[in-house]
Amino acid sequence: MTRVAVVGAGVMGSAAAWALRERGAEVTVYEQFADVEHDRGSSHGRTRIFRLAYPHDEWVRLAEESLALWQALGDDLLSLHGLVELAPARELTSVDALERCGAAFSFEPHDERVRVPDGWSALWQPLAGVVFADRARRRFLRDVDVRTGVHVESPDDLDADVVVVTAGPWVRRFAPDLPVRVTRETVAYFRADGPPLPSVVELHAGRGHAMYALHDPVHGLKAGVHFGGVEADPDEPGEPDPAVLERVSAWVAERLPGADPEPVAAQTCLYTSTADESFVLERRGRLVLGSACSGHGFKFAPAVGRRLAALAVPDGA
Repeated sequence: MTRVAVVGAGVMGSAAAWALRERGAEVTVYEQFADVEHDRGSSHGRTRIFRLAYPHDEWVRLAEESLALWQALGDDLLSLHGLVELAPARELTSVDALERCGAAFSFEPHDERVRVPDGWSALWQPLAGVVFADRARRRFLRDVDVRTGVHVESPDDLDADVVVVTAGPWVRRFAPDLPVRVTRETVAYFRADGPPLPSVVELHAGRGHAMYALHDPVHGLKAGVHFGGVEADPDEPGEPDPAVLERVSAWVAERLPGADPEPVAAQTCLYTSTADESFVLERRGRLVLGSACSGHGFKFAPAVGRRLAALAVPDGA
């Protein structure tokens, strides 16, 4: 039996541990903080957006694969109440990739609670909504040996055949050459009564992800700016950025007029990103590196976990 150590109990490490156990590996997860529910990294919080809508086929396909895996893990991990993708022009939306992949969508209005700017296109994608993030991480780690409060300085510290590093913003501790940038992002929560709002992703003229909103089961709405933060040291605590909060509040008032635009809470999270928002999944000798977020990775966690597990314990190993 292959002995695998996983460094980092965020969503990707948790998903890798789950997938490694599927492969029959002996898995131990090491988390540097005293509680896996800490809020110093990238995976904390109640919800994350799930969507198939991406302008590139490979992301749509990966989201479709992840959807099936999430559903197999339990019907309480997703809430699929749809997504509205807003863009200044139809050709900037995900329509082409969704068509090529055979995924359902339409441009008919489906939720009047989302205000579409004059002249803009609004793509509706029904197989979208939210992943219940904290619940998902706990599901992945069920029956896994998790050791908290363990600060791993080097893979050599661990008695394992393979070491999977899913350390988020601390990944360069193990791979200093990795081309990633760490930023501290601000998310805000707003009161929004009634049925869950659809998730909303607003694209800018370069087809990039600019603003977003999603259902929060406590307050009603969570919203933020994609890549609105500044570079940060993950070892230093940080506070929500007042300028970002002001920008998000103004956007909520404009796009989601049924929500109270005054934030009721705010928090930070860390993005660990490559220049093109792709993922780093590679093996280097005994080490498997998984830097799979770039601010949009949570939805893909079960599929990424399986890829990391296959790198660590190849078929036939």
